[in-house]
Amino acid sequence: MEKSADVLLSDGTAAHLRQIRPGDAPAIVEFHSRMSDRTRYLRYFSPYPRIPERDLERFVNVDHRDREAFVLVNGPRIVAVGRYERFGPDAPEAEVALVVEDAYQGRGIGSVLLEHLAEAAQENGIARFVAEVLPENGGMLRVFSDFGYQIQRKYADGVVHLEFPIAPTEKSREVQESREQRTEARSIARLLAPRAVAVYGASASGQGIGAAMLGHLRDGGFTGTIVPVHRRADRVAGLPAYRSASEAGVAVDLALIAVPPEAVADAVEDAAASGAGGLVVVSAGFAEAGADGAVAQRALVERAHGAGLRVVGPNSMGIANTDASVRLNATLSPLLPAAGRVGFFSQSGALGVALLAEADRRGLGLSSFVSAGNRADVSGNDLLQYWQDDPGTDVVLLYLETFGNPRKFARLARRMSRVKPVVAVASATRPPGLAGDLPGPDAHAVTALFARSGVIRVDTVPELFDVGLLLAHQPLPAGRRVAVVGNSSALSQLAVAACRANGLTVAEGYPHDISPQAGAHDFADALADAAVDDRADALVVVFAPPLPGQLPDEDADFAAALAGVALAGEKPTVATFLLGNLPPRVPAYPSVEEAVRALGRVATYAEWLRRPPGVLPALSDVDPLAADVEGPPSELLAAYGIDVVPSTLATSVDTALEAASTLGYPVALKAAGGALRHRIDLGAVRLALADEDDLRAAYADLAANFGPDVLVQTMVAPGVACTVEVVEDPAFGPVVGFGLGGVASELLGDLAWRAAPLTDRAAEALVAEPKAAPLLHGYRGSAPVDRAALIDLLLRVGRLADDHPRLRSLMLNPVLARPDGISVLHAATEIGPPTSRPDTGPRRLRSP
Repeated sequence: MEKSADVLLSDGTAAHLRQIRPGDAPAIVEFHSRMSDRTRYLRYFSPYPRIPERDLERFVNVDHRDREAFVLVNGPRIVAVGRYERFGPDAPEAEVALVVEDAYQGRGIGSVLLEHLAEAAQENGIARFVAEVLPENGGMLRVFSDFGYQIQRKYADGVVHLEFPIAPTEKSREVQESREQRTEARSIARLLAPRAVAVYGASASGQGIGAAMLGHLRDGGFTGTIVPVHRRADRVAGLPAYRSASEAGVAVDLALIAVPPEAVADAVEDAAASGAGGLVVVSAGFAEAGADGAVAQRALVERAHGAGLRVVGPNSMGIANTDASVRLNATLSPLLPAAGRVGFFSQSGALGVALLAEADRRGLGLSSFVSAGNRADVSGNDLLQYWQDDPGTDVVLLYLETFGNPRKFARLARRMSRVKPVVAVASATRPPGLAGDLPGPDAHAVTALFARSGVIRVDTVPELFDVGLLLAHQPLPAGRRVAVVGNSSALSQLAVAACRANGLTVAEGYPHDISPQAGAHDFADALADAAVDDRADALVVVFAPPLPGQLPDEDADFAAALAGVALAGEKPTVATFLLGNLPPRVPAYPSVEEAVRALGRVATYAEWLRRPPGVLPALSDVDPLAADVEGPPSELLAAYGIDVVPSTLATSVDTALEAASTLGYPVALKAAGGALRHRIDLGAVRLALADEDDLRAAYADLAANFGPDVLVQTMVAPGVACTVEVVEDPAFGPVVGFGLGGVASELLGDLAWRAAPLTDRAAEALVAEPKAAPLLHGYRGSAPVDRAALIDLLLRVGRLADDHPRLRSLMLNPVLARPDGISVLHAATEIGPPTSRPDTGPRRLRSP
């Protein structure tokens, strides 16, 4: 199967990379002819004006093992070639060389080719690259030196000789992810700040979706040029129309396509010819319409990427940018919310207009908005990359229906949330078929997993806006202590109960209830006192209207008193204010429960932000290349420095005696049934069998009650029974679970979960989080267990889970934890087809 990938260049344009083919010979000759004399000299160390037939034959025919070559194509043209050639059969080194057409140099192509060549070489057992570069070829020297590899450099005979290992390093991954962020952000910036927009599908009659979008674009005050494209009309919506976008004579950056699905391909071709950088495809009838539509959608993306275009949609309801210098309303909504500092991504095209209307009703100002529709190309991950450094965006809201690249989302969200808060509506369930019937995090645990990635996960769209309003207009709380102030004891008690339910603590001295007959001055004093009270980190204000006839002229004064505190910015303030209207920047909610729930979500995020991020520690005795997922679980674990206490399956008393003799007494005897082998409470385990007589008696008893199959295992010292699990979660990829053993823990689902691989802090938190964790610290006089050994085990399991996409599940149960270390008594794995790990390897545009 041919290796290929759509990639982004440093300017944000898309391109296609693939292995070279024998049929590429004419295109290679043409590519060579377009090179300048200088480029040919730098690549071949000689003028090399033409490619001899013998060389050409060798260039395009490679075995994809000892000799590999990738080409980068733009439409039908080859614009770059990268290749490696092994020094000899099974040699660990290969020479690498790159050449890029002059017009495409300086756009990051060399680094992309090098990433893909390194991956292919590693798959074929090559560990090091060697390159020879002329000293004057500064661009190519920078490609190698800036990559993050440990490069050995020598100068001899007028040539710079470079040699470096190609296994990914922490530095090379940092470089790769930094480049990924810049390129993806630039590709989105070109969509959201276009100089000119071409509109396909706007009728001259003013009817239809295309005409509506053109009208919204025009009436929204777009500061660039609008280019209606129409095959027959000379004017559309009062603007000059063109047969082709290129006829307008302006630099088109964005194309809005609202034509029937069968006409989309022609619109894409025309937009590409005009130099556009991206498409917003409003047209429906693609993947959402069935198998044929899915095929058409794939063809659309391939055509667009081949021409250098990003795709929003299809079945999108548009994109928007409220920046005064842009004023882009390329959506189906006639009016946008006011300009603000909240970025909003919606996967749903159908809900897009309703979401914008709700944001406007709530007074939530937006910086930019993208509706991804079918999400064939541009996804929420791309927007996270863009919003991370966007100076106009302080808060990000995401409406997500599914996860296509969960590992990348988790990685980007962790990084993004350190800079700006991310709020997401996302499913907390595990869709059937994604992880089979494997156990795994329940809805509550998935919410917690989001929180530990820094993402504030909410359950509904109203909650999304509840939290967004608070983040947009209020500071983050310094802690979880809440001052409740109000004029209704009933509402105050509701607030107290809501605080407890959302993990908040009512501050000492609160709730503070003022009399229902108190005036605005008393109300203002109470709020001012709470705002400067060192015992409180946030304020919850509850206010019911006075009785009829009381204080009729003070409505505005009460609102002003609350606004004065809420807008001062000292402490976050939420309110349930049932009298008059508050300024839009004061987060007010219809019910106390909604107000406190939003505050609780934000307090959890602020708490996460205060904790320093962990690191991935180096682990000794780890050899991923020696791991065989098809082999016995004990051998797989041994490759990661995890020992499993030896055991032998026996089917009769004689084979049990033989096994015990080999292992050495004392031994343990266990029923071999998967659900029984650790069930001491059911009598399925016999411990400390000292000799043959003990074993015969124990075997007879077990065989009579549970069948003849037993496990004979070396006896180890007792300890606290623990469980370690790995499962593949649809929202986070591989996740590691930890809990204590026993029926009660299993019944209550008392497991903590973290995404793999685990940082040192994540592993420490796993050990501390289960409700039964005090048993590990020394309970009722018992000695504390070796927590460091448990943490080390979890780090190794997390690394194993991250390295092997074929590992569907792993269960270590029981793991005995003692003061002097741990013992893994049993391991079970489930192996299946490799799960998608699209956030590993070289950069590429993947199905999001």
